[in-house]
Amino acid sequence: MFVGTGSDVGKSVINAAFCRIFKQDGYQPAPFKAQNMSLNSFASAEGLELGRAQAVQAEACGIPCLSAMNPILLKPTSHTKSQVVLNGKPLGDQSAQEYFLKTDRQFLFDEAMKAWRSLDEKYNPIVMEGAGSISEVNLWDKDITNMRISLATGAPTILVADIDRGGVFGSVYGTIKLLPEAERKLIKGILINKFRGDIALFHDGRKMLEELTGVPVIGVVPYFSDIHIEQEDSVVIDYKRGSVKDDGKVNVAVVLLRHMSNFTDFNMLERMPDVNLYYSANPAEIAKADLVLVPGSKNTISDLMYLRERGLAKAILQAAEAGKGVYGICGGYQILGEEIRDPHHVEGEIEAIPGLGLLPVVTTLTKDKRTVQTAFKFAGREEDCSGYEIHMGTTDLKGGEPLCALNDGGTDGCRVSPKLWGSYLHGILDNKAVVEEMLKANQLKAEVTEFDYAKFKEEQYNKLADHVRAYVDMDYVYSVMQIEE
Repeated sequence: MFVGTGSDVGKSVINAAFCRIFKQDGYQPAPFKAQNMSLNSFASAEGLELGRAQAVQAEACGIPCLSAMNPILLKPTSHTKSQVVLNGKPLGDQSAQEYFLKTDRQFLFDEAMKAWRSLDEKYNPIVMEGAGSISEVNLWDKDITNMRISLATGAPTILVADIDRGGVFGSVYGTIKLLPEAERKLIKGILINKFRGDIALFHDGRKMLEELTGVPVIGVVPYFSDIHIEQEDSVVIDYKRGSVKDDGKVNVAVVLLRHMSNFTDFNMLERMPDVNLYYSANPAEIAKADLVLVPGSKNTISDLMYLRERGLAKAILQAAEAGKGVYGICGGYQILGEEIRDPHHVEGEIEAIPGLGLLPVVTTLTKDKRTVQTAFKFAGREEDCSGYEIHMGTTDLKGGEPLCALNDGGTDGCRVSPKLWGSYLHGILDNKAVVEEMLKANQLKAEVTEFDYAKFKEEQYNKLADHVRAYVDMDYVYSVMQIEE
């Protein structure tokens, strides 16, 4: 199990690395995270929802993702509330106070362990991930995802620390010393992550940490920027903000929503050398873009109001009026419509709100969530495409035409013109046919090569595994594990 001194120390990526290492070494690993908080989720083949990080880790293991890999998912709908997803299905929205003080913690823990056992019957080893910091002493009695999981499974536990943010000695020493003795005994190693510079210069620091804590440092992993692993936490958006570039590239603006979800929808566009993709909540930067993308949202009505307050709605409308390509995905599709209705108060007290009016559709939010992987054909083209849906709501077309023909006989989205459409399909922009049509419609030139995204991701998982393996004492890791042959 990999736990952290804090959030964003790199647990998810380290976990993915070990998933691939164990696969390379001939085992059949599977990932597990009892409770996750993220707006970036994925639909499994079973039609259930889980955190994107566990879907990525399952890919690293070479197996299909399952909701059991992340039995409890919290999807923030505001600063104080989250939608609680249990075993892949939504339970409803709860405030942090309600979730931590009023939910049956034993019930949730039992559900998490039930999911863990279902994986343990099929896979070996289970590569587990904690959440945030394990030294939040005020939350220990409510813990269902960190050291309580370690104790229940007897898992040798590795503490991951981010040296790039500073204070690594205090965070590691304090984290370990705060733990009760039974939990402290499970900490079998310390992994220092995101090291910049000459590792040899940290030789003395490594020895000092071991002397201070009595726990071996199993590795010091250098910071990297040339290995591309899909990230889950929206904190990475802070590193992706940008602006228009006057260098001949196609400028693509993603409107930065407050509750933006599934930003991985734009990963393939980011890989294209002729494209400058940036995230912005600045109307002037939106206005300068060649293409404008309105992404998914976990609270569509709130984000629609935010767009109007910030002048972003006007910028989107002006882009469409200027004949630029404007496209919406999931919540963005709903926002571009004529109206969003919420008769069941799924998102709040507002029962109806006008959309931006660019697409002739009306959305009604529902309590039921659609989570499904989908194959489709885009805008009359013959190529087979793929994506997935995760949304609460139905959208009725009042005009235009369906955008995609689904392989199950249904349709998706609304198309007013090649320059203006919306779709519920996450991952739609990972398909070459879709990107080609967008560029052609807007008379923009960018090379769209036959990009095998699945092959690319496989290469990245192997690069990640090789990188981590080179700096970690794998003999020691195997010595503290109990893997049944």
